[in-house]
Amino acid sequence: MKKPVIISCGEVLWDLFPEETRFGGAAANFACHAATLGARVSMLTAVGDDPRGRAATYTLQGFGIDLSLVQVAPNAPTGSVGVTLDATGKPTFAIHDNSAWDSIVWIEGLESRVSEADALYFGTLGQRGEVSRATIRRCVNVARTAGVPRVLDVNLRAPFFDDLLIRESIHLASILKLSDEELSVVCSACGICPDGPPELLLLSLLESQHLDFVVMTCGARGAILAAPAGIIHQPGIAVTVRDTVGAGDAFTAAFLLGVLRGASHDENLLRACTIASEVCSHSGAVPNLIPEIHSSR
Repeated sequence: MKKPVIISCGEVLWDLFPEETRFGGAAANFACHAATLGARVSMLTAVGDDPRGRAATYTLQGFGIDLSLVQVAPNAPTGSVGVTLDATGKPTFAIHDNSAWDSIVWIEGLESRVSEADALYFGTLGQRGEVSRATIRRCVNVARTAGVPRVLDVNLRAPFFDDLLIRESIHLASILKLSDEELSVVCSACGICPDGPPELLLLSLLESQHLDFVVMTCGARGAILAAPAGIIHQPGIAVTVRDTVGAGDAFTAAFLLGVLRGASHDENLLRACTIASEVCSHSGAVPNLIPEIHSSR
């Protein structure tokens, strides 16, 4: 079977947990999981000319990700995020400003790479910086013109979003992924009253925003998919939670791969929830395949 070609656009960074430093960033987590699941993934991002940047590219390479679109920003550090966990393993993030991934620039050959891909991934946080936002949106517009599926993973991290960013990002997407905690904010941004059953809200987003799919993760309760054929529910998968960092990114990767491979909706949701639950069982967003890499704080 031909491996799907996917370009992931956005942030790569280090999650600074109380006890350790772990590789992360929604776009990077997605890329690692998609590669692990059998896709050919290229990462469009920027890192600093520093130890964390070199460790990040080494980690991406360890997952088999193509580095030809990874840029080095000489005047900004590789991104980092302070992470604290509550008693249930749910994270709170303190995202540091002026990071390398805010400075992703358009480069020669990018248009052809995007137009020839099987799918393109982008998020809201990756558009925090003006330079990166312009580059990512140019990529998504190229993908839209070429008929390439565009997956938007809404990852709302205050204060780095507003209603306009949400609306404009959804307008560029063909597949929308969000969490149940983000549903009311996304609906309000799109002019949809957030009151009512989540199934009806998801269908309203699907129809009003002219999307192919809207899929929502619901934590331990599983996921809900709104598709042209209707609503599909998937119950959660029981697991002992270590932390939930990156579970949504793994879900998105598995879901997209299922769509590209023509899996049924029921089969696809079950697999995506299963893979997300496995991520919750270990610390950090991706498996620590390269244990000797631990960036200094």
